[in-house]
Amino acid sequence: MQQQTAEPAELEAVADACLGYLAGSPEELARFMQISGYSPEGLRSAVGSRAFALGLIDYFAANEPALVAMCANSGISVERFMRLWVRLNPTG
Repeated sequence: MQQQTAEPAELEAVADACLGYLAGSPEELARFMQISGYSPEGLRSAVGSRAFALGLIDYFAANEPALVAMCANSGISVERFMRLWVRLNPTG
């Protein structure tokens, strides 16, 4: 059985929405950096990488209040976001 993967464009679009939300929410950005271990320099260097995009998706999937707020701000449905997360994490 072939494993479904996320389209690179969809992953990039959702990760960009996540990053945009963090940029507008200093408290949430600080929390993300603390949990992920990114320094400001490391964060700037990581932006645009697949690993960073996956980390953003995982962070929001595990943080329902931030997920709902980010989705409301970006026009992405929570269902679309979670379908992407499931495709990226088929074993849960």
